Amino acid sequence: MEEHLMKNALHATRRFFNSRWGFFLLAVVLFWIKTVYAYTTKFNLGVKGGMQYLLLVLNPLPTTLLLFGIALYMKGRKSYIVMIVIDLLTSMWLFANALYYREFSDFLGINLIKGSGAVSNNLGTSIVGITKASDFLLFLDVAILILLLAFKVIRIDVHPLKIRYALTVTAFALALFGLNLTMAQNDRSGLLTRTFDNNYIVKYLGLNAYTVYDSVKAAQTSAVRNKADSSDMKSVLKYLKTSRVGPNTEYYGKAKGKNIIVIHLESFQQFLIDFKWDGQEVTPNLNKIYHANDTLSFSNFFHQVGTGKTADAEMMMENSLFGLPEGPAMVQYGTTNTFQAAPAIFDQKGYTTAAFHGDVPSFWNRDNTYKSWGYDFFFSTNYLPKKASYMENYGMKDKIFMLESASYLEKLPQPFYSKLITVTNHYPYPLDKANQSISKTDTGDNTVDGYVQTAHYLDQAIGEFMSWLKSSGMEKNTMVVFYGDHYGISANHKKAMAKLTNKDSFNNYDNAMYQRVPFMIQMPGLKGGINTTFGGEIDALPTILDLAGVPNTDTVQFGQDLLATNRNQIVPFRNGDFVTPKYTKVGSTYYDTNTGKALKLTDAQKEEIGKINNHVQTELSLSDKVITGDLLRFYKPSWFKKVDKSDYNYKKSKGDALLKKLQKESPTSLFQKNNDKSTMDKYKTNAPELKSSSNYSETADGAAASSSSTDDAASESSAASSSASSSSADAKSSASWSMSSSSSSK
Repeated sequence: MEEHLMKNALHATRRFFNSRWGFFLLAVVLFWIKTVYAYTTKFNLGVKGGMQYLLLVLNPLPTTLLLFGIALYMKGRKSYIVMIVIDLLTSMWLFANALYYREFSDFLGINLIKGSGAVSNNLGTSIVGITKASDFLLFLDVAILILLLAFKVIRIDVHPLKIRYALTVTAFALALFGLNLTMAQNDRSGLLTRTFDNNYIVKYLGLNAYTVYDSVKAAQTSAVRNKADSSDMKSVLKYLKTSRVGPNTEYYGKAKGKNIIVIHLESFQQFLIDFKWDGQEVTPNLNKIYHANDTLSFSNFFHQVGTGKTADAEMMMENSLFGLPEGPAMVQYGTTNTFQAAPAIFDQKGYTTAAFHGDVPSFWNRDNTYKSWGYDFFFSTNYLPKKASYMENYGMKDKIFMLESASYLEKLPQPFYSKLITVTNHYPYPLDKANQSISKTDTGDNTVDGYVQTAHYLDQAIGEFMSWLKSSGMEKNTMVVFYGDHYGISANHKKAMAKLTNKDSFNNYDNAMYQRVPFMIQMPGLKGGINTTFGGEIDALPTILDLAGVPNTDTVQFGQDLLATNRNQIVPFRNGDFVTPKYTKVGSTYYDTNTGKALKLTDAQKEEIGKINNHVQTELSLSDKVITGDLLRFYKPSWFKKVDKSDYNYKKSKGDALLKKLQKESPTSLFQKNNDKSTMDKYKTNAPELKSSSNYSETADGAAASSSSTDDAASESSAASSSASSSSADAKSSASWSMSSSSSSK
């Protein structure tokens, strides 16, 4: 009886797979399994949590059903041929992306394929060199299907299939994709409008969906770009001619020939400077820098980001171009556009240029954008030690990141222009207990209450780094620029912010004022002080260039040198609001900037504000025009050489080789000037993850006062021991490293 049932089951199974339905489902399931295998072994998608794993497994199915379902509309043998051809083509696309990702940690896009053989150039001299035997498993399902048909294990079903069945598959595939998209949007809001990273699209929606998404975006970008011509630059240049201001002669060229280190303070707002919690300074090291005699500090410096957040800040800081009204320009245009960015400008003036970031290179499309901007080096996680305890939230913990960055900085030929992007002080502000050395605030808002802990940790990392700069001797030949990229606490937390800042209420005007972020320029011998001029991130690059003595009178930059005496002091925000020393606009309401009172405008005020609004809208629209039309391809200063992206490769082996080459051509690095001896023995950190390292010191410079968190008391003994060790390292009331000039009193 059992044998009879088994035979019947085998017969039914064989009969099913000999039908077109059976072959279709077999092809779909095999491709589905293969794609999930590729996602988990060929790519590093950063999947976290049950929902993301569920979506990773689900997302290949809708597009596979949709594509393979095309074959169901065909008749007889043609249906099988089309199915196998679709399987082969999609497998080839998966295979090509696996190879490209291995080299560049990103996915193939339409613009990469179209761009002057960019794909073949970027893949290097030999595809064979990056191919692994396991990559050919991506064609295994195709081979299985062909063999099953060739040896007639499965026979072709020539019976016609009713069209309604094919339509049902298509409808089901579209419905399933809609469900997939809804779940993805719920887990990552703004997935398609505020794209952080191509990994996110693939992780949530799949490689085929990413291909369609990329194609649509490329078509939209191309349409705008194709309409633009050189005449569009006339209005831009005319405006810049009237808005440009001359440099402050007292400061022009004061940093000429100096190293420039730009430190990106993630989500860091100005109110943290001099802010105390529970009797303890939250940022003692940055406070010391802010008030030092050789620091230019700007007390009315605002972030101006839109939905692109950090990406918008980088665009402004290094190009003096605004971010876009929607989405990050670095992602949408960073790969294809022509730029005249800070790295390229400094590179062409004899500087080595390098960016440092403790996350994957593809985030915000940095790996492609930085090539367009002309960075010689991009030291990302590809160059950094990969250890789980070193990572938190959006990348490597700041203390470890700054230490690792220093080991490369000392080897860069001088002078250099560099940018260090910190990440630990990033929403939602998590920090392991061993690294906590100040208690959370008590507003009752989880987002706000953790903010001081990560800000305090960031401050300690800055203190350790600055101590190394001084002890290594690099400080005397270096200008350090600090900036906060955007707000840390959004307008959704007004009640908590009112409690934190001891205000009775926290209205829209207060929120506008709290969009101030630090901007500080420190250099031994620099005439410092607190400058009250109103400005923003758009003004950073002209300021840095003038201090470095780099002429920029014929560049396309919408900012003005913050040190210039005749600047307009209008700070546009991306949504059209603005701040000036006199007026603040939030939506349709205007406030007196000094008093915070809402204004009932007089005719004279309406006329004055109308001119400011016109200035803001003109500046934003012209900047958008430059980016969306790729207008810089039509214009460049006579001294500027257009960046060739193919000159750059951020793979570690290529970067290491380039560094050796540059050191040989210009033996000016700190390492070489120190007789090929590292200065890293002078770098001290109290990062608990590095206790076994020679760099570890419980009394490391940069440690700040400790205040145990009340919720630490119930921690496990091992965590408590680690936390206690960290706290003892923080026992000093303030940072012990000293500036080259004494600190001024508050």
